[in-house]
Amino acid sequence: MKALFIYPEVPDTFWSFKHALSFTSKKAAFPPLGLLTVAAMAPDSWEKRVVDMNVRPLEDADLIWADYAFISAMIVQRPSVEMVVRRCKEHGVKVVAGGPYFTTSGDDFSLIDHLVLNEAEITFKEFLKDLSMNKAKRVYRSDDKPDLALTPVPAWELINMKDYDSMLVQFSRGCPFDCEFCDITLLNGRKQRTKKTEQFINEIDDLYSRGWRGSLFVVDDNFIGIKPRVKAMLKELVKWMDAHGRPFHFFTEASLNLTDDPNLMHLMASAGFNKVFVGIETPVKESLKEAHKVQNLKKDLVDAVRILQQNGMEVMGGFIIGFDSDPDEIFDIQIDFIQKSGITIAMVGLLEVLPGTKLYMRMKTQGRLLSKSTGNNMDGHLNFVPLMDKNKLEAGYRRVLKTIYSPKAYYERCITFLKHYNLKTVSKINASSLIAFLKSVWRIGIMNEANMRLYYWKLLLRSLFINPKAFGEAVRMAIVGVHFRKSLLGVGRSKTTWTGYRKQAVHTHYTGTSDTPQAL
Repeated sequence: MKALFIYPEVPDTFWSFKHALSFTSKKAAFPPLGLLTVAAMAPDSWEKRVVDMNVRPLEDADLIWADYAFISAMIVQRPSVEMVVRRCKEHGVKVVAGGPYFTTSGDDFSLIDHLVLNEAEITFKEFLKDLSMNKAKRVYRSDDKPDLALTPVPAWELINMKDYDSMLVQFSRGCPFDCEFCDITLLNGRKQRTKKTEQFINEIDDLYSRGWRGSLFVVDDNFIGIKPRVKAMLKELVKWMDAHGRPFHFFTEASLNLTDDPNLMHLMASAGFNKVFVGIETPVKESLKEAHKVQNLKKDLVDAVRILQQNGMEVMGGFIIGFDSDPDEIFDIQIDFIQKSGITIAMVGLLEVLPGTKLYMRMKTQGRLLSKSTGNNMDGHLNFVPLMDKNKLEAGYRRVLKTIYSPKAYYERCITFLKHYNLKTVSKINASSLIAFLKSVWRIGIMNEANMRLYYWKLLLRSLFINPKAFGEAVRMAIVGVHFRKSLLGVGRSKTTWTGYRKQAVHTHYTGTSDTPQAL
């Protein structure tokens, strides 16, 4: 069997960091963790190749070589998926598909030979058994939630790690909360499952032995869902990091109740976590109630952000506009909060109705669904009828993005962050980071437009006085700011860019982009 594992192209998105990657000479932000994990589940007797179309194009020669094509995808990758499937069929290659897009969408994927859905530890195993007996069914589903002890180490040998800015690991699946708009519980359940500490550390050690150094994204739906298990793992991770010269720095996503546990924040910082994505959504209490975002209701949200920053973690924030309970002044409320909090990476999206969620069911019952989800809540596309006037909502949303990612506002937010950030994990200087800095000097500090040059030098110089240890972070923020301005250009107009790649792993319930083995 010649098995071709294909990861379709992700459009230019908020989380793709496409325009920032050009500074670091990387081809993609993240590798396809789910697809590589499934590849590791396939028989050793198979010949295996991976084509990540975010790194290189899918060539005819790849398809001529292959007997089967295995595709994993998220909703946002739909256009590329359709093209890939057509090309496979033109070359007579059988197609096996899985992942969040196929699992949650009710489309009739008529050209696909086999749909292996839900979690691969169960359904892919069943498919392989039937395939070996030449009686593979078209659809494999299971609501069972597997023990993560069954999850193998991803087949990292099938990719060139140097193509990527960050590697991915997973400790748990699922989330104990049940936000109305979120599809995490639909995919992975509310009863969270974790890997054993030894298993997780072994995966970390495997990446280390393969020569990886630098950024590791722990792609859990909610890293702190089962705090005792997380703490036990972190204690061992601290020991491993100390014993190996602290080769990694980590980032993850978690619920805001992380701020209730000083010991957990201390352990995360000690283990090398320096960033955390948090779904803040909105400062409006009524909208939080509507979304069932109970974990945020009793908190001063700015204070909560500040606590995380002071504990060594930069907050990447998710925000939503378009709730039924949003007041007319929601746009200014969101702008003021984002600026005051110093959240430089602020993913502000229109409410997106993802298939299968409780929000989807409510909107369908109320007759308010307009179209399928694009898997991206930042392209300015509304797929439901809002209570607020549609034109007012769309215009207000564009104003929010234009404001917070204007050079002046972004610079002010960076300064606010640096004033409150207590850096505890220092990223090591390497050739890649040095090259990125020199490129930023040339591209932003010399060759860019006048106001961009001004804010670039102001940011770097002020960082030396405000928080000199975080100078590297200031350079990174300047580079990332270039990406945000370019990727968000034109959002909500007749010809929009795609913007919303989270987990490409960042946040499934925002962008439909969870890339754990679901099932491919």
